[in-house]
Amino acid sequence: MQTLHVNGYDMAYLEVGPKDARPLVCVHGSLCDFRIWSPVLGPLSRSHRVVAVSLRHCFPEHWDGAGDGYSIAQHVLDTIAFLEAFGSGPADLLGHSRGGHIAFRVAQRRPDLLRKLILAEPGGAPDETLVSGLPSGRSPFAAMLEASAAKIEAGDLDGGLAAFMEGIEGPKGWTRLSAVAKQQLRDNAYTLAGQAREARPLFTRADAESIAVRTLLIGGGASRGILPAVLRALAQYIPDSRAVMIPNTTHPMFEQAPQEFSKHVMEFLGE
Repeated sequence: MQTLHVNGYDMAYLEVGPKDARPLVCVHGSLCDFRIWSPVLGPLSRSHRVVAVSLRHCFPEHWDGAGDGYSIAQHVLDTIAFLEAFGSGPADLLGHSRGGHIAFRVAQRRPDLLRKLILAEPGGAPDETLVSGLPSGRSPFAAMLEASAAKIEAGDLDGGLAAFMEGIEGPKGWTRLSAVAKQQLRDNAYTLAGQAREARPLFTRADAESIAVRTLLIGGGASRGILPAVLRALAQYIPDSRAVMIPNTTHPMFEQAPQEFSKHVMEFLGE
């Protein structure tokens, strides 16, 4: 593990692969950290310099949920500063879930820092210009997130994490996880409280049309909820983009099918 000082914070990261290769910077999702990329570090690092970051307040930091700094806006600023400080020219950027939203916003703000963009089921809600026919009122995801965060803040870590995972993956989403995976979520549990407090911007059609970086979107063929709809809509409106779906996988598709996920990424980066 190494750190890079950005925006007053020591941002931790892992680096694997040839030093002279173009960096592929990987940004994790909610409740995760750089360890989540372990299933694909081997195949991706054969030909790429894989740089897996941990976002502010995520492991190896043990945050108690107090204060601020855990927000999409801060993480976008940190990722931009990391890319600038890393100093190796335009990088390829890969983000999953929340990390996909962060990567999307980085591409909007600083396309000069990027060569290619990979969004693996980017997390976030669309507005009516991107996905029509949305139900009115508060989203089920927002309600689930707040309820899960409330349990965690009350000290019921496993209860809050179970509620969150079942909201994403369906019944038994928590019980199906390995002991190692559960511990990684516990290590980042209080970041869910930060996420519940943030004001995450909606994805709009204008946002998608503004992306000037060649983009690959990757989805799980069996994913549930709004995420697949957001992915398809973004693929429709991001000018130079395409989408691939990995059969028989859900939201953590790179953990469930690491070889196929890596194949799609490497083919795209090699084009």
